[in-house]
Amino acid sequence: MNTKLFPEIVLNWIDGAEKGATDGALFNNLSPASGKMLCQAVGSKQADVDRAVAAAKNAYPAWAGMTPVQRGDILMAIARNMRENAETIAAIVAAETGMAPSAALGETGGAIAQAEFMAGEGRRLYGRTTTSAVPNKYAMTVRHPLGVAGLIIAANTPIANVAWKVFPALICGNTAVLKAAEDTPATAWYFGKLAQEAGLPSGVLNILQGLGEAAGAPLVAHPDVAVVSFTGSTAVGRQIAETAGRRLAKVSLELGGKNPLVVCDDADLDNAVKWVVLSAFSNAGQRCAAGSRIIVFDAVYDQFRELLVAATQRLKVGPTDMDDLGPVINETQLTNMVAAVEQASQEGAHVLIGGSRMTTPDHADGFYMAPTVIENADPRSGISTQEVFGPITCLYRVSDFDAALQMANDSPYGLTACIHSRNVHRVMEFTQKVQAGVAVVNAGTYGSEPHMPFGGVKQSGNGSREPGTEALDIYSNLKDIYICVEPDLI
Repeated sequence: MNTKLFPEIVLNWIDGAEKGATDGALFNNLSPASGKMLCQAVGSKQADVDRAVAAAKNAYPAWAGMTPVQRGDILMAIARNMRENAETIAAIVAAETGMAPSAALGETGGAIAQAEFMAGEGRRLYGRTTTSAVPNKYAMTVRHPLGVAGLIIAANTPIANVAWKVFPALICGNTAVLKAAEDTPATAWYFGKLAQEAGLPSGVLNILQGLGEAAGAPLVAHPDVAVVSFTGSTAVGRQIAETAGRRLAKVSLELGGKNPLVVCDDADLDNAVKWVVLSAFSNAGQRCAAGSRIIVFDAVYDQFRELLVAATQRLKVGPTDMDDLGPVINETQLTNMVAAVEQASQEGAHVLIGGSRMTTPDHADGFYMAPTVIENADPRSGISTQEVFGPITCLYRVSDFDAALQMANDSPYGLTACIHSRNVHRVMEFTQKVQAGVAVVNAGTYGSEPHMPFGGVKQSGNGSREPGTEALDIYSNLKDIYICVEPDLI
């Protein structure tokens, strides 16, 4: 239990104050690295959701009534507070996720960059002026907030996920209720503390702890929540879309991926191996943008496989800066990963390395999945088509570029994709034809930046894009304004 970083019981933030659950419910938060108790968090339910939404609704008129520049100044103060407390944020992230401290600090830096960028949008909350076809008539558009935003995040990159949603929602003039990821309650709680200390008015941001069904579902269904933004699994995203759709609420869904990384016969194989390892195994493979389908030209397949297995064997697994990847977030996820590999093996796939829970003394008490490389999996099998969200990747052999592109696109998902090649013609064709929201050349399948839109096609999302300035379209409505002039009165 790390009482120096966060309290033994992590509470909600509602209307600027810490609050317990109405019924006193609690749930345990365990360390993925050791399996030991980190803290408890309050188990919010419908009554707590109602309180948080009411607080946000009450705070909305004053917050929306501020100029965007004034809102941006307050959000920039939060960003400064984050920067001043970056080491503490990173320590909490590392404790809750098992991430190495340096990786947690890197994630924290990305969250701060997102905060600063979006705070700056207060001076660039553009509409447009344009011409009218009618004489003596002038046309323009302006942005207006929606109301209360319901924000639901995942635990894989907890502080980045907070910043990804909170800052664009607030800069547009909405107030918000954030449902924290149940595996990383202290990260969201500490962010709420920093926001209060920076002068964010009470009720503008409310943070709920709790389980998805108990706290997340009532938030999505609440009639006073105007927009719902969710990052997580496709299955849950589908449920959210159905619930919110019945009341015509606006929805942004950033969902799963089964992301292809193509290695051509002219690729720099050492560079390709480096990026496959990072795409598949960094953050224990817990990225929606993880590289989980490695598609390799036949001419270099055997050589590449040998290099990849050797590189995977060299990986160190643990929670320190000396390690390459840490544990997965909880035991349920770990059990599902092991079962997925066992099922793939039963269906004829060959596990080249890994494939099981790590049980050595340094790993036995935590939730560690061995870095796993699989080959000969059927492209239509579960391991090839379903997101596993762990350090597991599959190798596929193809004859040429056309076969590689076809396999890359033969997926229910379409989030990110990557190609390794020195051939500019292949690269251009791939980036244009691959069915994905993000296409990368000669690097990894991940690496979004705060000022760029991120999202996918097919079952990877509903077409929305966060962050970037495109996020403003999610959290605001456009209003057309027409001004007609009477010439005789001029």
